Amino acid sequence: MSEHTPIGLENGAAPVTALTHSGNFHVDETMGYVILHYALAPQGDLRARILEEKSADRLTFIRTRNPDVIKSADIVFDVGGLYDPPHGRYDHHMKDKPLREDGTPYSAAGLLWKDYGHAAIRNILKTPVDDATVDLIWQSLDRSLILPIDQDDNGVVKMGKLSLADIVSACSPPWDTAELYGRQESRARESLGFANAATAVASHLTNVVDRVRASLKATDRVLAAYENAEDKRILVMETGMPTEKVIFERDLPVVYVVSPAGPEQWNIKAVPPVRGDFGQRVSLPEAWGGLEREKLAAVSGVSDAVFAHPARFICGAGSREGAIRMAQLALQIAGV
Repeated sequence: MSEHTPIGLENGAAPVTALTHSGNFHVDETMGYVILHYALAPQGDLRARILEEKSADRLTFIRTRNPDVIKSADIVFDVGGLYDPPHGRYDHHMKDKPLREDGTPYSAAGLLWKDYGHAAIRNILKTPVDDATVDLIWQSLDRSLILPIDQDDNGVVKMGKLSLADIVSACSPPWDTAELYGRQESRARESLGFANAATAVASHLTNVVDRVRASLKATDRVLAAYENAEDKRILVMETGMPTEKVIFERDLPVVYVVSPAGPEQWNIKAVPPVRGDFGQRVSLPEAWGGLEREKLAAVSGVSDAVFAHPARFICGAGSREGAIRMAQLALQIAGV
């Protein structure tokens, strides 16, 4: 987190002019603009600022390489040749470029995320959370989203096809746009492309922030359910939510997860031996595979049994009690 008060955060009403370069755009300055949007003026029109339409909020956004305009801006990122956060300068193209603790060079997005990421997260979230949760979300996104952008933009590791970087690049107009349509139309299409890219990046960022928030909430509930479990091999969740991440990160000996799959069904899902794998630590009984309702009930002895997948990684019952009983029977049959 920043050791100084970043420009624009010391006064929530003061106007701020943010600037990046014109021309070809990449995921780092696109993400940088999106971060500033949510940190400083989330109520404003993300696209209108780019397209030079009226946007009645405190943030003005400029894309140019004009040195005089660059000097006059409050916040300058990915251009200008300076990294001086107290004075709003966030370039990373210098010889002595700013580095992460592990030596990875920062991109403009990474530098802005350091100073404005926490404020952006608070404004993105619709549900209030405490500062500790905001910091955990910040750390998670720094590792999973911002670091890969830093690596890609600095030529360390390419994000690859269908990544956020690739989606942003695809928004750029083709190289021969000026040749075909003239410079004025080319500039207009470039601005439209940046607006489209920023819209896509903003949607991704807001979705990921909320998913990480929910993931942290799920972690607390999974650990509480595990703590209360009579048999630590059977994790009973009263609400459907992701559990595999916590099971493997905390090395929990869970074999089956029981959770509701609708108003009239509870499922039993086998935990894989490796996170994300298709296998199971303990497969459901072979005799159950592919059976449904009456046939499955007759074989399993659970009267409200609903189904068992032929691959034996998931089955279901009509009640919570029936699902727990199926999980218990599966463990008995497996002899574990």
